[in-house]
Amino acid sequence: MTEQRMPEDSCVLEGDNLRVLPTLPDGAFTLIYIDPPFNTGREQRRTETTHVRANGVGSGRVTGFKGQTYERIRGQLRRYDDAFDDYWAFLEPRILEAWRLLADDGTLYLHLDYREAHYAKVLCDAVFGRDCFLNEIIWAYDYGGKSKSRWPTKHDTILVYVKNPQSYVFNSDAIDREPYMAPGLVTPEKAARGKLPTDVWWHTIVSPTGKEKTGYPTQKPLGVLRRIIQASSNEGDWVLDFFAGSGTTGAAAKALGRNYVLVDQNPEALAVMRKRLA
Repeated sequence: MTEQRMPEDSCVLEGDNLRVLPTLPDGAFTLIYIDPPFNTGREQRRTETTHVRANGVGSGRVTGFKGQTYERIRGQLRRYDDAFDDYWAFLEPRILEAWRLLADDGTLYLHLDYREAHYAKVLCDAVFGRDCFLNEIIWAYDYGGKSKSRWPTKHDTILVYVKNPQSYVFNSDAIDREPYMAPGLVTPEKAARGKLPTDVWWHTIVSPTGKEKTGYPTQKPLGVLRRIIQASSNEGDWVLDFFAGSGTTGAAAKALGRNYVLVDQNPEALAVMRKRLA
């Protein structure tokens, strides 16, 4: 049996996340943010696990998605898309680990693009239960090439699930506010304060020539992670990112007084994080 323990301080752990995550204890993290590969393009080794939602339906049979069982959902969707099994097999054991590692008041932010978001939504409905779905956040940006044969794809999807829909951290007063699009329609006081962001976030990507750029190819903006961490954790809480990449989650957590655990096995990512978080 794998020994489970928390690090004493914020840290970066090197290794395959499916090997590292079982060494961390149940319910240890208030916030988990993950930005997995959108389409792995390679065969994945499936890992068996018995970590399932504790709702009395029996091991391995999680109820969700209109009350249907986990296995039935998977079987039905398999008939429609040959690629479904590959991505389900890749993501499922990691989502199950995320559910286990979340505290009762914890929140998962799962960052995807349009190619995989629908697969992940069905999987998370099954694992967490549809009543634990909090938001679908659309991160919209306007940078890069523009297609002339279709609507240009300029957004990512962030699925938000809570462990307990009756009790979860959400600090609306702590979130950095943004300008009103029509400030003349509100009072001067409201215009000066700004408004609470909605579930559509307009935020530029990391500029290729900007100060924030680390050189890591899939780096996410600090502002996006700052907003997530402000909303769904408190100072001193533990934040986990097990597809850590350039370490943006750790940088934002550190600046906001949170503890973090980052996991990655890519030598390039580890080198970037070592320099960025030193």
